[in-house]
This record gives sequence, structure tokens and C-alpha cells, in this order.
Amino acid sequence: MKELVIISGKGGTGKTSVTASLAQLAGRPVLCDCDVDAADLHLVLAPDIREEHEFRSGHSAVINRDDCVDCGACADLCRFGAIRMEEKEDSDTLFVIDPVSCEGCGVCVYFCPQNAIDFPERLCGKWFVSQTRLGPMVHARLGAAAENSGKLVTTVRQEARRLAETGGHDWVIVDGPPGIGCPVIASVTGASQILVVTEPTVSGEHDLERVLGLARHFQIPAAVCVNKWDINPDMTRRIEEQARSSGASIAGRIRYDGAVTRAQILKKAVVETEAACASDILDIWKNLSRSGGGK
Repeated sequence: MKELVIISGKGGTGKTSVTASLAQLAGRPVLCDCDVDAADLHLVLAPDIREEHEFRSGHSAVINRDDCVDCGACADLCRFGAIRMEEKEDSDTLFVIDPVSCEGCGVCVYFCPQNAIDFPERLCGKWFVSQTRLGPMVHARLGAAAENSGKLVTTVRQEARRLAETGGHDWVIVDGPPGIGCPVIASVTGASQILVVTEPTVSGEHDLERVLGLARHFQIPAAVCVNKWDINPDMTRRIEEQARSSGASIAGRIRYDGAVTRAQILKKAVVETEAACASDILDIWKNLSRSGGGK
């Protein structure tokens, strides 16, 4: 079983469109959307959700009104400003905790003289196992202002690998998050190969350098493709030379094609349509398959 993770140094490079097309060409792989902060692979694949699971991580403080005497000790100790005083109708006051501002440090819980603050595990989001026309898919939705997205990414990847192993799938195709932060590290660690989708712009060149540095650090084979290469051929050549000097291979180029937008509206992968750039993506898949997917 090989695991291919598609990432980008920045958002908006066409990573998800490429992922959907490679999934179609791979022949019913297990799909995995690790961009849990802003998942959108489901917009193209219209998954039929079969399983839904809660994702809990960390803790948040909750005042138990039956025990609280509104002494204000918790508010004095909270360095995040998560506890505020509110006036009641009888002109008395009470203290409340803003769950968005609460960092779950537990100081208020430890020092409350009345033991009036509970500390339950925080519900951060949900993850799903679905069926799509291209194969099984594991994806997630992180809650508003929720943290620990790296842990949720790990949960999603582990389930996708389990499905691939038990179902005899040859590939796990992962739609990774942009950037180089914790969710990206959780997405690529231990992968067979990564494909970096970039664009021929100054920001695309800069962010590609960062993400290839990440690949070198974790010693993961990396390939690069330049999307919409023909809008700036000179920059494309410069980016490809930079990629080679960083130890990455060139998977191919994808021309600018307005049919990509039409495919998204139809909820189809680009290679499921008559788009001219579909042949470019096919060549990229052939190059990736020829390389053996790394490990």
C-alpha cells in the first residue's frame, strides 16, 4: 500500500482539483481529506456518509452553578480573559466562562475554593467515513475556533490506512492542508511520497521553497507540478530549477484551463470531463506511478 499526499505551500493552487483527478486515475483508492480546518474535497466527490465520530481533545472549563458562590477567584487568575462577570436581574453578579477564549489550562479548576468548576474533555469536531464514486473516503470537520487539528489529521490518516489495509487498496490518496505547520507535518509524516502543487508566482515560488525544506527534513520523496504554468513560463522554469536543486523531481505541468471551474460546478474531477488539461494530469499520474510512490 502506497500513500501519496498532495500538499501546497500556500492555498488556492489547485491542490484539491488535482487530488480528485489522481483519485480517479488510481482506480478506487482510499481517499483522505486532511485539510480539516477547511475541508473541500467533499464538494467534488459528494460523499455518502456511513460513519460519524466525535473528535475530542483537550479540556475546557465549565462553571457548576449549583456550587459556585461567585467569589471571582477564577476571573482574577485567568490570564486569557476567558472568565467575565455578568450582572443578574436582581443586580447581583455571576461569573461565566467564554468557551472560545478558554485555553483549557486548568488554573481556575485547580484554585477554585469551592471546587465549582468542571473540566470536561472538549468536543473539537467530527470525523467521517464515507463512500464516493471513486472509493471510500475519510474526512473531518473541525469545530469553530477549535484547536488540535494536527491530532485530528492523525486520526483521519490512521483510519484511511486501516481501510486501505483491510480492503486491499493499493493507494491512499491524501488531500493535505496548505502551508508547513502542524497539520501539514501530521499529514506527511511517514508518507510514501508527496506531490507539491504550486503556481508560477512569486508567492508560489517562496512557499514552495519552504514546503520542500519540510520534505527534506522528514526525508520524504517529493515531486512538484506547476499548475497554470502557461500564465508565466519564465517563472515556471525558475520554479522547476529550484525544485530540482532542492532534490525534488518534476511530475509535470498543468496548463490554465477554464474547464476546471466547470468541472467543480458539476462536482466532477477534471479527468472525468473533456477538459484539455486532463491530459496534463494524466501525464503527472503516469510519472508518479512510474516512480513507484516512494516507499
